[in-house]
Amino acid sequence: MAKTALRKELRTARRAHVAALDPRVRALMLMRPPRPVADLVQPGQAVGLYMANAEEAPAGGYARFFHDAGHTIALPHFATRAAPMRFRTWASPHLDDLLEPGPYGTHQPTDEAEDVVPDVLFVPLVGFTADGGRLGQGGGHYDRWLEAHPQTKAIGLAWDCQLADDLPREPHDRSLHAVVTPTRLYGPWEEHR
Repeated sequence: MAKTALRKELRTARRAHVAALDPRVRALMLMRPPRPVADLVQPGQAVGLYMANAEEAPAGGYARFFHDAGHTIALPHFATRAAPMRFRTWASPHLDDLLEPGPYGTHQPTDEAEDVVPDVLFVPLVGFTADGGRLGQGGGHYDRWLEAHPQTKAIGLAWDCQLADDLPREPHDRSLHAVVTPTRLYGPWEEHR
């Protein structure tokens, strides 16, 4: 199946899954990483996350967990739609007012926030495989960023319904070090993917 059709199918499944969740239950999901994932983040390492849209697996609980443990937290930042993705610090994930609207409709750190290269990066996805394959939104932002920063461990956050038996993979597609869902941890796989 072509990537475009597969994205549509997986987004439909994700949308139905999220719509069926009780909002009170959803608010409790992915509040803190499982111990094997938390152990992947060494003291002093910077942690990159994302501002989830209404259907993506939430990353805010992880941001607060790692911030409270003393880690620098970073979010994607785009100067314009044509600009490459960078990461900038989010001084406190307890305060959303430290963010501003970005060109893709999500909130991001201000232009004045410090640039940072995350050591560990939690990434959104549309679909994943049990061996670390990832299907993103289609813009290639994370694949390009991870290609330029191969030392960064990329960990997917997903709903269980986003697991696919197989995904089409191209040379530019970056694999994940692990994937966390509300019920399962896939990986971690080899040290650097």
